[in-house]
Amino acid sequence: MERDGNASADAQLLSPSGYAALAAVMGAFSVAGILLNALVIVVTARHRQLRQPLSYALVNLAVCDLGCAACGGLPTTVTSAMGYFSLGRAGCVLEAFAVAFFGIASLCTIGVISVERYVVVCYPMGAVLFQTRHAVAGVVLSWVWSFVWNTPPLFGWGSYELEGVKISCAPNWYSRDPGNVSYVTIYFLLCFAVPFSVIMVSYSRLLWTLRQVTKLQVSETGSTNRVEVQVARMIVVMVLAFLVTWLPYAAMALAVITDSTLHIDPVIATIPVYLAKSSTVYNPIIYIFMNRQFRGYAVPSILCGWNPWAEEQTSEEETVGSVMKSQRVSPKGSLQE
Repeated sequence: MERDGNASADAQLLSPSGYAALAAVMGAFSVAGILLNALVIVVTARHRQLRQPLSYALVNLAVCDLGCAACGGLPTTVTSAMGYFSLGRAGCVLEAFAVAFFGIASLCTIGVISVERYVVVCYPMGAVLFQTRHAVAGVVLSWVWSFVWNTPPLFGWGSYELEGVKISCAPNWYSRDPGNVSYVTIYFLLCFAVPFSVIMVSYSRLLWTLRQVTKLQVSETGSTNRVEVQVARMIVVMVLAFLVTWLPYAAMALAVITDSTLHIDPVIATIPVYLAKSSTVYNPIIYIFMNRQFRGYAVPSILCGWNPWAEEQTSEEETVGSVMKSQRVSPKGSLQE
């Protein structure tokens, strides 16, 4: 994977200005991802009030995204600027493994967060109590699950290869070798389909429960409860961000796996890669900074002590929980006084 062997081929995929543009975009995402996620970790470490069970998965998500931005975003920025992959075969394998490892751990953590929010909002009376051990178990599970399913290519089941315009590496979706096909198929099902299903089921049930509560909270003027609107808006943003950043990449991989004759233009194939890696920026904004309690500590750290939302110190989970505590969810899902 030397420069002489690939330079001429790579030059046909994209112009020098095109590679420079990709480097600028990925560089911006990488730097922003590193700074935002580092801020999340530092602020949480400095303020004891933020060290709650529900914060464990949020901090773990920041760690995953920080690793993905540092181990995947920065190398891709460098190789994009150079116009070819200059890290050699070993560098390709290491970069692909690191990005896949942190990326799948991030996806699993998002699934854990969706379950946590569902439990806290839908069972505020303690029928299902979310404790520290549950938070730790969710964090450990995300790392173990990612490690188990990303190490097989290192030992011969599946492989890592250059993708898109040949400036970054990923699991080899294109090889028709039976062993590689079996690996990427199982990888897709267990590392994308499972977290995606958990996210959709958890948030769907959460929204349904909130809607049932709102029916009892509607005022005489017919206005809906403000809490439901806030939480619903956050959930919609979360799911949309997940779909925008990861679904194109997963759909492309699935299409390549199922149709061996399918050819995707390398430039087009690069777009889903960049969308997936951009999640390192969106995640801390959506999952962390839309949390009022965390924002109350993070914003003053950024703005030298000034907090324009000083009056909003209660987290969304606490606010929704206070509303839900006035209601009782029956086993069948109906709400009673």
